[in-house]
Amino acid sequence: MLEITCNDRLGKKVRVKCNEDDTIGDLKKLIAAQTGTRADKIVLKKWYTIFKDHVTLGDYEIHDGMNLELYYQ
Repeated sequence: MLEITCNDRLGKKVRVKCNEDDTIGDLKKLIAAQTGTRADKIVLKKWYTIFKDHVTLGDYEIHDGMNLELYYQ
């Protein structure tokens, strides 16, 4: 079980628990449930890498306690 923190730098910081074999799309749905925004409007980044929905967290080497950047499209 991973705990991932997503920060949109506008004052909203979301902590989400998920599994390593979950996809980025699943993570976006969990974030959308906590923030009240639609999952298809969320973009997750780390530095300049934009994460694609169909790839798993393990494939992107996202580990427990990692911070991701949360943007709205």
